[in-house]
Amino acid sequence: MFSRTAQPARTLLRSASAASSLGRSIPARTFASVQSDIFKPTKYGGKYTVTLIPGDGIGAEVAESVKTIFKADNVPIEWEQVDVSGVDAGNKHSEELFRESLASLKRNKLGLKGILHTPIERSGHQSFNVALRQELDIYASISLIKNIPGYETRHKDVDLCIIRENTEGEYSGLEHQSVNGVVESLKIITRAKSERIAKFAFGFALANNRKKVTCIHKANIMKLADGLFRSTFHKVAEDYPTLEVNDMIVDNASMQAVSRPQQFDVMVMPNLYGGILSNVGAALVGGPGLVPGCNMGRDVAVFEPGCRHVGLDIKGKDQANPSAMILSGSMLLRHLGLDDHANRISKAVYDVIGEGRTMTRDMGGQATTHEFTRAVLDKMEASL
Repeated sequence: MFSRTAQPARTLLRSASAASSLGRSIPARTFASVQSDIFKPTKYGGKYTVTLIPGDGIGAEVAESVKTIFKADNVPIEWEQVDVSGVDAGNKHSEELFRESLASLKRNKLGLKGILHTPIERSGHQSFNVALRQELDIYASISLIKNIPGYETRHKDVDLCIIRENTEGEYSGLEHQSVNGVVESLKIITRAKSERIAKFAFGFALANNRKKVTCIHKANIMKLADGLFRSTFHKVAEDYPTLEVNDMIVDNASMQAVSRPQQFDVMVMPNLYGGILSNVGAALVGGPGLVPGCNMGRDVAVFEPGCRHVGLDIKGKDQANPSAMILSGSMLLRHLGLDDHANRISKAVYDVIGEGRTMTRDMGGQATTHEFTRAVLDKMEASL
C-alpha cells in the first residue's frame, strides 16, 4: 500500500526570490538551487568537503575551470578529488577508484562530476555512471533546458525541465544471450520507483511555480511496463489538483520537442527516454556545453552536466565549453546556501555568453576553454 498523501519532494529546485534584483535578462535557472529536508552537508574548519570526479574526455579541463573560478571567488569548498575513469574500466585499479568514489560520496553527501566514458564494445561492463546512480540510489536526474538571452537558437522561449527516473528501466543492466544470436534484455519498472519519481516531479513543479507536468511513455506498446509508469503518474497527480497534467507517447514527444518545445514545462519519464530527450533538449538551446543538471537522492546529491557527453574527440585541445560544468557547480553552491557565490558565478557565465565576444567553438566562436574561463573571471571581478 502506497500513501497518496501529498508531501514535498525531498530534494527540489527552486528559483531565488532575489532574481528580479539581478536583472530580467538572466535565465531563471541561474538562481536554481537544490534543497533537501533529509541530508545536510557538514562543514569542517569553515569549509565544505565536496567529492570531485572530473570524468573522462574534457572532464579534467572543465573541472579545472570550476576549481579556478571557485578559488578566485573564495568559495568555502575543499575538494576531495577521485580520478576514476570509465575508459580503463574492467581493470583492478579502475574498480578500486570507483569504489573510492562511492565511499567519498557517501561520506561527503555532495559531489561535482564530469561524465565517465562507457565503451560500447566492452562486453559485460556496466557503465560507471549507471552503477554510481544505482548504488547511491540517486534516483532523480534533472536537466534544465532554457534559452540563454543573447545567444540565438532556432527556437525562442524554451524553458523546460526534464526529470528522468535514474535507477531502473532499460538501464537495469539485466541482459543475456539465451542462445547464440538471441539476446534478451530486461526492462524493470516498479510502482514504488514510479511513484517516487512522480512525486518528485510534482514537488519540483510546485516549488518552481511551474504549471504543467507531462508524463512521457510508450504505454501503447509496452502496456505493462510503461502502462504501470503512466497509471502511477496519474494516480499521484490526483494529489496535485492545482497543476495541469497530461501524458504523451515518446515518439510524438520527440517530434513535438523539436517543432514546438514551448508547450512543455516539466517532463517526467523512465530512464531511457530521459537520456534521449535530454540530448534533444540540449540541441534546442545550443548544445551539451550549456545545459546544467544534477542527480538527486535521499542521502546524496551529485551535480553534473545535464547532457551526458564525454567529448573524447576534443580532449586536451582546450576547445571545451565549460559552461555546463560551471553552472552545475553553481547549483551545488546554492544547495549549500552559498547564494552570493552561486549568483555571481552563474551571472558571469551568462553575461559572457550574452555578449557574444568570447565564445567557444560549439557556440560559433574561437575562444579556448582557458579564454572563456578568463572572461568569466573578469566579469566576476567587475561585479565586486
